[in-house]
Amino acid sequence: MRIDLAGKILLVTGSTQGTGARVAEVAAASGAAGITICGRNEAQGKALSAALTDTGCPTLFVAADLADPSAPEHVAATALAHFGRLDLLVNAAGATDRASILDGTVADWERLFALNARAPFFLMQAFVRHLLQRGAPGAIVNILSMNAHCGTPDLAIYAASKGALATLTKNAANAHLADRIRANGINMGWAATPAEHRMQSELLGKGADWQAHAAAGMPLKRMLTVDEVAQLALFLLSDLSGLLTGAIVDLEQAVVGAPSVARDC
Repeated sequence: MRIDLAGKILLVTGSTQGTGARVAEVAAASGAAGITICGRNEAQGKALSAALTDTGCPTLFVAADLADPSAPEHVAATALAHFGRLDLLVNAAGATDRASILDGTVADWERLFALNARAPFFLMQAFVRHLLQRGAPGAIVNILSMNAHCGTPDLAIYAASKGALATLTKNAANAHLADRIRANGINMGWAATPAEHRMQSELLGKGADWQAHAAAGMPLKRMLTVDEVAQLALFLLSDLSGLLTGAIVDLEQAVVGAPSVARDC
């Protein structure tokens, strides 16, 4: 059974690399009629936009730093001005800065909540308002984290921000169920995204081979891939997921509640 996004116009944040970029690529391969990608890296964004457009899926890149309070409205408005409508939204942008109960700062709190909760909220707001004006159905997928359940000690503020977005996902799903606007989330497990590679290898000093050591200690002896996240996101966006809404899917090599060793994710 093939996921089909034929005729759908999609906005994906955090899509110049990693999970967001892979979502955009899989959406283009699944027949999306148009995609808006956004992020801070202009060179990567323009390159991906050109590559996806060359495959036959018109793709717009919008340079934006979602830590800026005005950025969500700008991104949504630019996408709507270019394509005329939006049918699907994926909030994949985020930051994973370390900050524990003991060493977290006001700056940490403001940055993580701005990127991981505030920006997705206002993108959802713009998207839902647009759908209501059109009287059209739509779907939202928010990329969350297994840390939303609790989080490792050094990810206290990050975990709180993803927990906030999980609640907002359910709230949006409930508020707009009768409007045929679905909202679901993915609690993403530990994956070697470009941002995570830089965090582990450079900022945390674990070296270039950190992934091999991490994978060795996992049940399946490998890490989650961004392709697996993208495939699930596309299923949740598509008609194949039916009326599913308000669901938060744990995509990890663990069952919440079962005894396990805490890991980054």
